[in-house]
Amino acid sequence: MAARDLHTAPRPAVGGWAELPFFDTHWPEIEAQLAAEAREILPPAHQRFAALDLTSPEATRVIILGQDPYPTPGHAHGLSFSVEPDVTPLPRSLRNIFQEMRDDIGSCPETGDLRPWAEQGVLLLNTVLSVPAGDANGHKKLGWQALAHQVLDHSSRRPTAYVLWGNQAQALEKHIRPGDHLILKTAHPSPLSARRGFFGSRPFTRINDWLSARGEPPISWTAPRTYSGSPADV
Repeated sequence: MAARDLHTAPRPAVGGWAELPFFDTHWPEIEAQLAAEAREILPPAHQRFAALDLTSPEATRVIILGQDPYPTPGHAHGLSFSVEPDVTPLPRSLRNIFQEMRDDIGSCPETGDLRPWAEQGVLLLNTVLSVPAGDANGHKKLGWQALAHQVLDHSSRRPTAYVLWGNQAQALEKHIRPGDHLILKTAHPSPLSARRGFFGSRPFTRINDWLSARGEPPISWTAPRTYSGSPADV
């Protein structure tokens, strides 16, 4: 892409999040690098910003930070930890999340599609929004992290629940403004670390207790989707 085109990259459809400086300062260069990438990039371009598109700044009540998208084709669809509804078996981290959910609240969703959470104000945001197929962390140096930093700063202008699983997510706590937040920090649900403090942490009950104490409706963690479009749309 020619240098003159870097300032004309289309602004993604991300609602109120489009006002973040990232889309002027970082997105044009990232978009150019993605356009020059010869490998298959996941998730597909129309799903890359799905988390921000589905959960607006005004609707965001909970943020669950992930790392980068699943590198297996057909798995990632733009929301951290979530997979397309037909994916089996589930990725190991998501299986552990569901195991903890069953231990915590007695049940878990029927599929790995977490879009029902997004519809209730749970922003499922990866800190890196693209990955080359088969190459986990392959795009960690593109500059995506600036977006997560700005989302944390913007969202923390009002009380929000933050779920920081693992050291990488916890390192971003410095971008959360002081406030009446709930900040949950435990080991990552990965099989390598889940038994070091993730299991038994009861994040789902703790989030709902915090929301209820604020007079807000709790998250229905096992609710079916209400989104009426095709699964390929987001």
